Amino acid sequence: MAEEKFLTDFENSLLARGQELNTIHSYLYDLKQLYLFLKERNKTFNSAAKDDLKDFIQKLFDLKLSPTSINRKISSMRAFYTFLDQNGEIATNPTTELEFLKAGRKLPNILTIDEVTRIIESADKKTPLGLRDRVCLELLYGAGLRISELLNLKLSDIRIDEGLISVIGKGHKERLVPFGKKALNAIEEYLKDGRPKILKKKTSQLLILNTQGRKLSRMGFLKILRTYRIKSGVNKRVTPHTFRHSFATHLLEAGADLRVVQELLGHSDISTTQIYTHIDREYLKEIHRQFHPREQED
Repeated sequence: MAEEKFLTDFENSLLARGQELNTIHSYLYDLKQLYLFLKERNKTFNSAAKDDLKDFIQKLFDLKLSPTSINRKISSMRAFYTFLDQNGEIATNPTTELEFLKAGRKLPNILTIDEVTRIIESADKKTPLGLRDRVCLELLYGAGLRISELLNLKLSDIRIDEGLISVIGKGHKERLVPFGKKALNAIEEYLKDGRPKILKKKTSQLLILNTQGRKLSRMGFLKILRTYRIKSGVNKRVTPHTFRHSFATHLLEAGADLRVVQELLGHSDISTTQIYTHIDREYLKEIHRQFHPREQED
């Protein structure tokens, strides 16, 4: 059987290199798990595609394995497929895009739709700074922007007629992100009655400005956000990234395709986006526990 031969040859290569027995046993254990997963899909080691391996990682998330355990399995797959590649057993290496999880990675904190609304509505639309802050909050949640992306936005990046924002994300990669009516209204009100009063006689190409008409700092916005979080009565730790997490989770809960959410967030690897699928499933399980009749019985 080809699968057994692959594993035996891989084991022998590790022994020949003087690898520790415990490490070899761990590799083989992980690869046998992968073998069973692929078998359910009628796939073999040398016919598996990168999406199969990423789905395997997603399954590990669903089983609530720790990031450390998942990283070990990723390491096992990388070593194994590098071996197969070097021996001409596969046409392409499906592990080239697999990334290790960040140490201690946890499910991100998210807000409910009501909590998001309460925080956004806390910004006073009657003042120039309130209009500015409302734009910030609407875009963090409505477009899923990173705080750095938001604060670096230029006027020319806002395509009002198209309802799109041109964003420069990580790795200087540009992406177009749509924004909705709420964000559009906030932007239009800010450009009309807020930004000119903040800017006064100065000039700037930046959308978001501080009280001196210069770029608003990240720390400056964190202080602003804390004020609105307290004012809204939301008793959670809230950061700018919390809005991005909530943006992704709420889209998936509503039925959005994972690939679309990946594009909106600007993730290069879909395994990064898949953590939100895990949150979505946890949410569904919690709803089931709370409301299914069979769960109410003692």
